[in-house]
Amino acid sequence: MKFILFVGHGSRDMAGNKEILKFVQKTIDTNIYPNTEVCFLEFCDPDVTAGVENCISKGATHVYVIPIILFPAGHSKIHIPAFIDAAKKRHPQVGFSYARPIDVDTRLINILEDRLVAVQPEIANETVKEETAILIVGRGSSDPDANSTLSRIARLFWEKHRFLSVEIAFMGITEPTLENGLERCRRLGAKNIIVLPYFLFTGILIERMKKMVAEYAEEQKEIGVLMSDYMGFHPLLGDIILHRISEVTEESVNMNCDVCKYRVEADTGDVIHHYGNPQIHDHGHSHSHGHSHSHSHEHG
Repeated sequence: MKFILFVGHGSRDMAGNKEILKFVQKTIDTNIYPNTEVCFLEFCDPDVTAGVENCISKGATHVYVIPIILFPAGHSKIHIPAFIDAAKKRHPQVGFSYARPIDVDTRLINILEDRLVAVQPEIANETVKEETAILIVGRGSSDPDANSTLSRIARLFWEKHRFLSVEIAFMGITEPTLENGLERCRRLGAKNIIVLPYFLFTGILIERMKKMVAEYAEEQKEIGVLMSDYMGFHPLLGDIILHRISEVTEESVNMNCDVCKYRVEADTGDVIHHYGNPQIHDHGHSHSHGHSHSHSHEHG
């Protein structure tokens, strides 16, 4: 029996965790995928180990692990594969396959466009575009590969629309900070700054971002400062996740992480100690190197 196991990041804000559960319910056709489970990397139960065990207790003979995660970083490169490796040792009779994270997808650009238009309906006006700086804000990671992904998204967004500027900022771990990003947009001469959160669901960082953007808007009343909604329940996000499922179930994903030399090197470090700990923090485990892991790590 085949099971789909979705892995969300998890948040201290239970509203964000509920959104992940609701997103899966809205996205998955239970006639096509009748056997599904959802788990979380941190801050919420069930964790990945419990998620796997839930699948197996219900008769799973093969588990397809689908990360609902934006960036190829420590969680998708090391932590989830570590949970899978441990599960394979506990259940050698069960097959496991691992899909790739969302990464760069042109449909993400379309989602950002919709969020932008919702907060600024006049953005298509050429004069407005020429006076507007877009600030795309991500979570931030200790992995340069993940952070560079946001830069690629920003460049693609600028190439398509040619705003005054499209900048990036992060809510933690790395730079530029949100404050730095807002100030850079102002100094570039923007009369309007629109902040686009590059987040899948709500959480503590989204609420913090709202507060910081509102405070900056109050300080800089001579310019317009707006913040759009996060990606959330967008049908294109559902399409991306369904595509990831299709890739891994049809065995069309390239690269096997079990033979990746960087995984072997990583396994000699501290990752093994986090197998049973749902409180995994990305900033504590940098996995940066010149070998991009934007591909899938398929196990099975």
